[in-house]
Amino acid sequence: MASLFEADAPRPLADRLRPKVLTEVVGQDHLLGPEAPLGRMLARQRVASILLWGPPGCGKTTIARLLADGTDMEFEPLSAVFSGVADLRKVFEKAKERRQMGRGTLLFIDEIHRFNRAQQDGFLPYVEDGTVVLVGATTENPSFELNAALLSRCQVLVLRRLDDTALDLLLTRAEEIEGRALPLTPDGREALKAMADGDGRYLLNLAEEVFLLPPEPLLDGAGLAKTVQHRAPVYDKNREEHYNLISALHKSLRGSDADAALYWLSRMLAGGEDAGYIMRRLTRFASEDIGMADPAALPQALACWDAYERIGSPEGDLMLAQCVIYLATAPKSNAAYKAAGAAKRAAKTTGSLAPPAHILNAPTNLMKDLGYGKGYAYDHDAPDGFSGADYFPEDMRREQFYRPVERGFEREIQKRLAYWDKLRRQRVAGGPDGDG
Repeated sequence: MASLFEADAPRPLADRLRPKVLTEVVGQDHLLGPEAPLGRMLARQRVASILLWGPPGCGKTTIARLLADGTDMEFEPLSAVFSGVADLRKVFEKAKERRQMGRGTLLFIDEIHRFNRAQQDGFLPYVEDGTVVLVGATTENPSFELNAALLSRCQVLVLRRLDDTALDLLLTRAEEIEGRALPLTPDGREALKAMADGDGRYLLNLAEEVFLLPPEPLLDGAGLAKTVQHRAPVYDKNREEHYNLISALHKSLRGSDADAALYWLSRMLAGGEDAGYIMRRLTRFASEDIGMADPAALPQALACWDAYERIGSPEGDLMLAQCVIYLATAPKSNAAYKAAGAAKRAAKTTGSLAPPAHILNAPTNLMKDLGYGKGYAYDHDAPDGFSGADYFPEDMRREQFYRPVERGFEREIQKRLAYWDKLRRQRVAGGPDGDG
């Protein structure tokens, strides 16, 4: 029960704006709509045990509390960080007593993935017999962090990071409750939402800091970044800074700034970031942003990853730094990335077009009689090792998905493609090297 003076105590903006009904929850319509899983549960007044999986600040705790309110169940919140078996036993005993009185209990476990496997097993009989309805919240992949027995008894619902519309709505509510607009230009407002990175709680915490600033001058994106950076320099590998710094590292590499990339790498390592996460991003970068401009980038990234796993930190940090320097100083091209995307789009739009008969394999006489493989030109038999045949489906015009740039090894590839294109056109036109 709140004390006499508690109602007048200062409360964070995020707490003051906490939704009081589920319709006020933003950004999760795919779960809360009338035809969505939680919407249907509420309509039936029967909530099943569920696991809410989503990033920080997307409304997991609020949804759990409002589910209890909406179904007239007792809300018992626990955090896996601060609670143990003794706390769980107390909750289960109280839940049994309520059940005898005809009232249900919704047990909410925040960060449920922090319970070990044995503790997770402790839920099973109470979930199984309906003593409690378990609502677990996690930011980690339940497939990896929760045991199979618990997963089989709970429905996993994935919450989304808040999109721009949802974040904008939160800022509007904040301005309404504060009775004034944020001292931000339109650019500053966009920057504020970008910094939140889909986290509604973080957005409101930032907004609360911005409300403390004088109403003039209005801050633009750069001014806001400078202000916020001074106020929130702490790196948290599981939250916003995790995404901010990996983005900074990625963009520094793309900008061929080896020094900046090394700085962001060091910030992440100092913050305790998982080296495997960094290496996954570096390996992705090697293909996505360098590609065929330097085909050695990908094996370099994999080799550094392998070496790091063999040696470990701190010595292995040098492999990460070597990889960062290699990638930052390599020629850049996203031609392969764009080509793959264009080819995927074409594959979706053209449906199930069959390959041309001349490149079909013909292992049986029947297939030969049907024309499989007929007219196939074996490229090695051509004078220049190039037949010029068309390998696209007969009902599809030729496309150029891959357009190499004038950088790195793609410059050489560009010459090859131009040469083969010239030969192809000669073959089609029946030129001097063609068969007509």
